[in-house]
Amino acid sequence: MRLSVGRRGQCWDNAVAESFFATIKTELIHRQTWPTRKAAHQAIFEYVEGWYNTRRRHSSLGYRSPAAYEGGAAISLLPALKVA
Repeated sequence: MRLSVGRRGQCWDNAVAESFFATIKTELIHRQTWPTRKAAHQAIFEYVEGWYNTRRRHSSLGYRSPAAYEGGAAISLLPALKVA
């Protein structure tokens, strides 16, 4: 059997996943109920793809949304991409 995360007894190995699930539970799961499992699945998908991964501000990105962070990274690369 192989460990899927890290070394045994290292509680911080899973910190990123734990933080993500705590956020989704706080911002979505515990705020409402859904009539079916399929409806819950759809709501979670829309939250992750339509909000969390695109517009929600993340502390690890300097409190910018992923879209703003990527846009800034692309702009900072433009001078390096100029053809002489």
